Amino acid sequence: MSILTRAACVRLTRSFKKFTFTSEYDRVLPYSDCSNLGLYVHIPFCTSLCNFCPYCKQIYEEQLCKRYIDSLIAEIHLVGNGGNGGEDDGRCGKKRVTSLYFGGGTPALVADRLGEIIQALRAHFEITDTIGVELHPDNVTPQLLATLKAAGVNAISIGIQSFSAKYSQLLGRTRADAAAIGRALAAVPFQTVSMDFIFALPGQTFDDIKNDVNAAFANGANHIAVYPFIDFTFTDSRVRAMRGRQKRELLDRITLYLQSTGCKRNSVWTFSRGENVAYSSMTRDNFLGFGCSATTLLNDQFKINTFSVEEYCRRVEGGCLPTSLTLRFRRRQRMVYYLFWKAYSTQVDEGEFYEFFGVPLKKMYGAELRLAQRLGFITREGGKYTMTLKGAYYFHYFENFYTLAYIDKMWGIMRRQAFPKKIKL
Repeated sequence: MSILTRAACVRLTRSFKKFTFTSEYDRVLPYSDCSNLGLYVHIPFCTSLCNFCPYCKQIYEEQLCKRYIDSLIAEIHLVGNGGNGGEDDGRCGKKRVTSLYFGGGTPALVADRLGEIIQALRAHFEITDTIGVELHPDNVTPQLLATLKAAGVNAISIGIQSFSAKYSQLLGRTRADAAAIGRALAAVPFQTVSMDFIFALPGQTFDDIKNDVNAAFANGANHIAVYPFIDFTFTDSRVRAMRGRQKRELLDRITLYLQSTGCKRNSVWTFSRGENVAYSSMTRDNFLGFGCSATTLLNDQFKINTFSVEEYCRRVEGGCLPTSLTLRFRRRQRMVYYLFWKAYSTQVDEGEFYEFFGVPLKKMYGAELRLAQRLGFITREGGKYTMTLKGAYYFHYFENFYTLAYIDKMWGIMRRQAFPKKIKL
């Protein structure tokens, strides 16, 4: 399958050239003309480290964390002062952004400073919709939720992974108390309450996942994410994901079950109940990332900050952006990146593609779209291509290859080198 996915990449980009990331970085980020812009802030600190987690994180130290947050706020002002302009509301002259998400790590460890970070961002950006924060189940207390709400947070995502004692133990985590979480959420409600679960663990059944999502909805969730377990090479996890056929059956069954209970599918892995309920830090056309390991996607480039907290602080304290690697997109590469994440949301709109690139989608990828329809991966209606159950599974297969061939390799290198000279993928 890896040969087919590599061939697909060559076909879609119309080039054998690899994606080349270099150590160059800009002093000013050209985001003022970017549409549908989102913001992401990374907090890397945790009180303990889950061995299956691939994200940039380290054990919490009070003084280092304080220095990091000071540097984070400085980075926000460096970016904001350099790129001010673009769309505004006629009153504040600030760049409009669709959303702000805090990830980690454990952002709750700096709950007392989230308001300060948000205010720094509001100095340069008008946040028009979601302000979301990822939480560990242990963080879900009335006191902490009240602190988040006072800071302006209106959406939370709780990393449950599993309510089952068996699978919590397998993942090296303490079993989450669903009832206690439900009581806290009832005391301090939010517009969106998402809960994350992992599927495709060894021996996991449809009933295991069904019980998890039912417990989530019964205890305050109106949005869930069911992510496949991915075995990154640089983690210490010894868990091995189940085989493809079993994985597909599980994904199909849980999708059909959730839809039968009135859930709307928001993306390949996420489902919601109710109006105006959404949680995704990924499905934006463009975004600015702040903090170590955070990524930035603009009209013609992709950037990723250094994974080293120490080097991140040192670079920002010196008045420079902490960019570690930059990819300058060729046009076809940018189209593929755009389509990959639009497909993640299970729908691609011809009109939106034309608005972003100024060229019809069919002109660029008509043959590929016709083939995808014949294979039963997508359907088309009213200028929109929607992914089928079959298409969602094969998108997962492609994403899994992309993750292991690209992200796994890049993150593995960046965990060892703060500023690599060049990476070709």
